[in-house]
Amino acid sequence: MAKKVIKYSQAIDELNNILEGLESESIDVDEVSVKVKRAVELIELCREKIEATEFQVNKIVKDFEADTK
Repeated sequence: MAKKVIKYSQAIDELNNILEGLESESIDVDEVSVKVKRAVELIELCREKIEATEFQVNKIVKDFEADTK
């Protein structure tokens, strides 16, 4: 089964919802470990997206600088 690709903004929204639930204690204790595990997955996804974007931007800038010389 293929992994569902989610956007950075969707991951941040889901992370915020998890955090709000944990802070307000509205998440049932039986679900806390599941939510924390999901939060870690989302943080990793966001980190990967940021690193990939940083790489792409640096490449674009480097290519632009090479073209203007």
